[in-house]
Parts: sequence; C-alpha cells; structure tokens
Amino acid sequence: MTIVVGYVPTPEGEAALTQAILEARKNSTTLLVINSSRGDALVDNRYAQEPEIQSIEDRLATQGIDHVIKQPVRGHDAAAEVLDAAEEHNADLIVIGLRRRTPVGKLIMGSTSQRILLEADCPVLAVKAG
Repeated sequence: MTIVVGYVPTPEGEAALTQAILEARKNSTTLLVINSSRGDALVDNRYAQEPEIQSIEDRLATQGIDHVIKQPVRGHDAAAEVLDAAEEHNADLIVIGLRRRTPVGKLIMGSTSQRILLEADCPVLAVKAG
C-alpha cells in the first residue's frame, strides 16, 4: 500500500503533507512525497530547496513513517508527476492541498488539483490549509 502526496512549500502543501502523514500512520503504509518542477524557469518557488526537503525527511523519520521523497524535473506539470507516481507505485490514495479560487479563476485557468481529481485511478483526498 502506498500513499502519494503532492507537496509544494505553501500552506496548502503543508496541509496535504500533514494529512498524508496521518493517513500513512493510520494505515501503516509507505508515503511517497512528490515535489516537482518543469525545469523551464530559473526560479520555481513551488520546488522545495534542500533545507525544506531535509526538514520533511527529518519529520517523517522522527515519526517512523516509511517514505520516499522524489523531486522530478522532467518537463511535466505537477499533475502529471503525481498521477504518474500514483500509477507507477499502485497508490491506494493521493493527498493534495487545495487553495481557494474565485469562480472566474476556476473558469479561466486550469487546475492541477482538478486534473488530479478527475484523472486519478485511486481515491483522492483534497485538504485545505487552516
């Protein structure tokens, strides 16, 4: 059993990670943390830097969570990376963070979360930041 969490260093990403840790602990399963970048910009604020990744690593190790952290840079969008990881690892659950958007914002721009919710082959748990 594997739980995949899409992580970005934002309050939404932290909410997703926290919930994914709870789910992994509850189900005694492996947690796969995905933090990706397309690699098409010099700076990508959604791509966690080494200190952030080390903090997650320490947090998961301290809590005894069996885990893998991946940071692919392959030109794919975040939704594709999460969906690919879920398929590759036969995930039982995907956990994602949601941010609030206006109705117009939802209409004009595509949503990573929406794509994951619609295309995932396993259940998706969407959480909001407190």
